[in-house]
Amino acid sequence: MLEISALHHSYGDHEVLHDMNLTVAEGELVSIVGPSGCGKSTLLRCIAGLMRPTGGKVVLNDTVIDGVPDNLAVVFQDYSRSLLPWLTVRDNVALPLRRRGMAKKERRAAAEEALKSVDLSDAGTKYPWQLSGGMQQRVSIARALAYRPALMLMDEPFGSVDAQTREDLEDLVLNVRGTDGMTILLVTHDIDESVYVGDRVVVLGRNPGRIRAELPVELPGPRDQITTRAEPEFVRLRAEVGRLVRGHTKGSEDSAAQQAEDSKVDVKP
Repeated sequence: MLEISALHHSYGDHEVLHDMNLTVAEGELVSIVGPSGCGKSTLLRCIAGLMRPTGGKVVLNDTVIDGVPDNLAVVFQDYSRSLLPWLTVRDNVALPLRRRGMAKKERRAAAEEALKSVDLSDAGTKYPWQLSGGMQQRVSIARALAYRPALMLMDEPFGSVDAQTREDLEDLVLNVRGTDGMTILLVTHDIDESVYVGDRVVVLGRNPGRIRAELPVELPGPRDQITTRAEPEFVRLRAEVGRLVRGHTKGSEDSAAQQAEDSKVDVKP
């Protein structure tokens, strides 16, 4: 459903993205990871139509993206700035539905259904500032779900919450994805998270940003924060993604390990 072809982008003379090619199937959840400054957020903005790339194209459901498409939603990391503090939680969720041309009653029903799906049924009449950070991010996710997009983009959406809330939100995304069959691209700097939630992990390199590797994630489901992270395949993939993010190659890693082994000296008492 999504095809990125020969995409590159520059800020003046500084090339940020270089010759990116990527396809995403309908219903797939793809994690995108990479070192700081590799262009993860720039890539997401180009896909969302918030930024026009210097070259190449992005095609969503056979239509070239030239501006923000109607069938796409974005969940940002900074939930405190993406929610309007003078609107209730329910009205925040319902706000984008005006673009759909829905009547007020329909918008309200859709917002309440979305809030129920993220376990916030009782929070509709509250204001964002009355909720915890994790709850506010759930509102942001509910707003995206209410819109029923073909594609949901998530730009480091859990980076501003505590570890326990982060795990809860990861499970929420997996649950929502399983229920609605939504296609999701999730940008994250957390290697464990990229493996835990993804069907595939795309690793970016930098200077300039480019796709370094694509790793399929074949973990048994349903996934669980305890048992899944203890799976040997999870541990293997986490190590592989970490190696790629840090720019190591298999050969150099083996060589370094061998040098370390050769340098060991037995010390006799």
